[in-house]
Amino acid sequence: MNPILIAVAVLGIIGLVAALILFLASHKFAVYEDPRIAQVSAVLPQANCGGCGFPGCAGFAGACVKATDEKGSLEGLLCPVGGQPVMAQVADILGMKVEASAPKVAVVRCNGTCENRPRVAEYDGTRSCRVVQMTGMGETGCPFGCLGCGDCVAACQFGAIRMNPETGLPEVDDEKCTACGACAKACPRGIIEIRLKGPKSRRVVVLCNNKDKGAVANKVCKASCIGCGKCVKTCEKFEAITLENNLAYIDAAKCRMCLKCVEACPKGAIHAFNFPPRKPKEETAAPAAPQPAPVAPQPAPEAEGGK
Repeated sequence: MNPILIAVAVLGIIGLVAALILFLASHKFAVYEDPRIAQVSAVLPQANCGGCGFPGCAGFAGACVKATDEKGSLEGLLCPVGGQPVMAQVADILGMKVEASAPKVAVVRCNGTCENRPRVAEYDGTRSCRVVQMTGMGETGCPFGCLGCGDCVAACQFGAIRMNPETGLPEVDDEKCTACGACAKACPRGIIEIRLKGPKSRRVVVLCNNKDKGAVANKVCKASCIGCGKCVKTCEKFEAITLENNLAYIDAAKCRMCLKCVEACPKGAIHAFNFPPRKPKEETAAPAAPQPAPVAPQPAPEAEGGK
């Protein structure tokens, strides 16, 4: 028999057997995927930033479908990039209602500018905050402040953060920020926080992350929180400010934005964002002393024997 025909026949038999094995395996180990997952995933922004807490948009879509089946609601689920419009589409696909959530924004909790926090060393290595963090405290004496290498800028997919060359600190554009949290994850010192954006983008924040005692913190940065507690006393009524580990923190959900804490802070560590400028207080002049009433001139007495 021709060896070529034998080889062809053997290869054909091997191919058929392999195809049969693959067919059986595909049915045996088939994984069913709910078609709603693909529908939900299609309306998501596909940023795959992880800001929702799941591995990519597909993972978030699966979580939405699972929550709908198990809990009957989308409570606790939010796509920070798409926001409420996208969540409304997701809810419509799944036949659910979604509650409106307050918008959030990334906030850099450090005011250690070049002026407030002078350099004490010079770093000449890889420009990465994580690398600098592993090698030491960076170029300043503050072990809690911004390292200034821009890892947060590289992590942002929306161009919402830039490094200010004058201050050496990152700045967040409120309009571009989607509160995905990628910048917060990239910061090795955890100075970036996702906070409530506030009405009209107004918010009051302690721009410091230094947990050292007051004297130590004051030595390395002129604008650091020294844990004096004056801000806490001004907010006793609302209890929006707490003092822990020598550092004040403002709860955005409780803050009434009265700005009394801003005025009370002796170090200027508390900042108010997007508030209109306050009018200077008018000094009340002291009341003038009452002046004596003018006395009318008396006519001169007539001489005796006149006429």
